[in-house]
Amino acid sequence: MLNRVDQIHKAAGASDSKKLQVNDFSVRYGLVSALEDINLTISSGQIVSVIGPNGAGKSTLLNALMGLLESHRGSVSWGDCYLTGFEIAERVEQGLSLVPEKRELFTTLSVEDNLRLGGYSKLSLGRAHTLQKLQSIYRLFPRLMERREQLAGTLSGGERQMLAIGRALMSEPRLLMLDEPSLGLAPRVTKEVFKVISSLRDTGVAILLIEQNARAALQVSDYAYLLENGRITLHGPSAELINNPKIIDTYLGLATTN
Repeated sequence: MLNRVDQIHKAAGASDSKKLQVNDFSVRYGLVSALEDINLTISSGQIVSVIGPNGAGKSTLLNALMGLLESHRGSVSWGDCYLTGFEIAERVEQGLSLVPEKRELFTTLSVEDNLRLGGYSKLSLGRAHTLQKLQSIYRLFPRLMERREQLAGTLSGGERQMLAIGRALMSEPRLLMLDEPSLGLAPRVTKEVFKVISSLRDTGVAILLIEQNARAALQVSDYAYLLENGRITLHGPSAELINNPKIIDTYLGLATTN
């Protein structure tokens, strides 16, 4: 069996095409079960969404995958690497990045300083590389270019979400995990954010999307899981789930979309 150092070096030389494999994964808070026997797969260039009600364990899943919580049972592998026991920094080195629900920006720093801090793990590649990445983020989110010298704490909700995603992308993730990206956003801004998320699929990034807006999540993702009371109760291609009677009745209702 490969030790952790060997896994890191092997993964670093491997193909960009990787798969996240979650097997029989469980998380507890003391004696309370938060997640139970979760099985989930996501490949490079794929968007997978996890939908479900408040308190179902969606954010817990992302936090545990990022190493913020310890699992009680099960395994998580990313490519050739088994991530059990890996620290957060090691998971970032493996290409994992999380945009948390609360965005957690440095509000007293400028937009550009927030972005630069997101790229700290790539500083060894040099100043020219950092500038190149900044320009790619500004092309993705032109509004951030306009506000690059503005303090992050003065941005609107939509701009903060753009900045949070941009900061995560500065580390050049191969697996991007997004926790409720539409939370608190106006419909127009939500549409803009999801358009960017969809475009990232073409870059080969694997995207794990946690989202309470089930309709938006199913419209943008390739595959979806329904998480209820800490367990996956339904899963399948998003195009099928969006027409599933249970999903329609409980999570979509009769609302129409443009």
